[in-house]
Amino acid sequence: MEVRSGYKQTEVGVIPQDWDVANLGDIGDCLIGLTYSPSNVKEHGTMVLRSCNIREGTLSFDDSVFVDANIPEQIRVQEGDILVCVRNGSRALIGKCALLDHRVVGQTFGAFMSVFRTKDPEYIFQQFQSELIKRQIAENIGATINQITNANLNSFRVPLPSTREERSAIAAALSDVDALLAKLDQFITKKRDLKQAAMQQLLTGQTRLPGFQGEWEVVKAGDIGYFRGGSGFPIKFQGMRSGAFPLFKVSDMNIEGNETFMEAANNYISEELCKQLGATLFPSESIVFAKVGAAVFLERKKILAKTSCLDNNMAAYVLDSGRAYSRFVHYLLLNTKLGSLASTTALPSLSGSVLNGIEILLPPIPEQIAIATVLSDIDAEITALEARRDKTRALKQGMMQELLIGRIRLL
Repeated sequence: MEVRSGYKQTEVGVIPQDWDVANLGDIGDCLIGLTYSPSNVKEHGTMVLRSCNIREGTLSFDDSVFVDANIPEQIRVQEGDILVCVRNGSRALIGKCALLDHRVVGQTFGAFMSVFRTKDPEYIFQQFQSELIKRQIAENIGATINQITNANLNSFRVPLPSTREERSAIAAALSDVDALLAKLDQFITKKRDLKQAAMQQLLTGQTRLPGFQGEWEVVKAGDIGYFRGGSGFPIKFQGMRSGAFPLFKVSDMNIEGNETFMEAANNYISEELCKQLGATLFPSESIVFAKVGAAVFLERKKILAKTSCLDNNMAAYVLDSGRAYSRFVHYLLLNTKLGSLASTTALPSLSGSVLNGIEILLPPIPEQIAIATVLSDIDAEITALEARRDKTRALKQGMMQELLIGRIRLL
């Protein structure tokens, strides 16, 4: 491939003539984390940063560990250190990183983590998130243990602008996008908290929407509908990509687009085969969930978008539309831990008799619709924010590809 004027071909790709390629070990130091025993773990003390303290490239303190131990000064965190996961049960988590700030100065980090300390932390932090570093991690990850070593990290090659001013400009541009992503994540968290509070108030009648009065009734789930399991689906009939009816399996709840309404399926079934198998047809607006196995505890509840079949690991709650609005009851079930109702046998399962006995506080249909509409509007706002965040994240990836190899120059 012809290299344009002012650029040169290197082992990390085409970069500007005045840039260099450097080993990370030549521009910083990799530090090994603290090994500690469970007996050192205390309620207070020195925080030990671990993989779970990194979320989407930022620090999270939801699951923090503290130790009472002698910490060498060298591995006490400094502002600007880059925390990197170097060993984990999941290969996908190797290399995830966060730029450490004043909140954790003086703390330490665990043995499955490394800290990279450099004079250009903001620029190198962005390089750690690049496809170039991800590719080098993939090439060096252990064959039997999911890890990279500090020697691996030190050997990683990165393009390096010749001036600190240009490195700072690149880091600042990308950091601005990081700040926007952080704000969007904060907005999403606040909206989710608002939704949870609204569900608690509205679904229990503690707060009434304007224009609604009167008593709610306490009913059993079996009074306003019925629960029924799906049908056996022999392997030889699986794999049809079209047919009269979708036939949903538990795994279909993970398909993108099936977040609330079950639209897409990996298997379809004809009317003839449906009759041959004696498969039950469930009407649209039925609420479906896993009824057998560990999937019960994932607490996923979805609504059928069309008449569908289910395999025998799933069940549906078919409502009496004259008494219950599906979206309202769906929100109620999202707030109900079905896993706590499962049998405690080797294969957990939900029985119809137990499900029928669930107590439901039920307002009249018009109020059900109004409450569900309020909650649906909040869901729509959350979805819009998530879409904006995802687009911004994709924009940053594009910017990184251009800026971190000098294809676009800021100075």
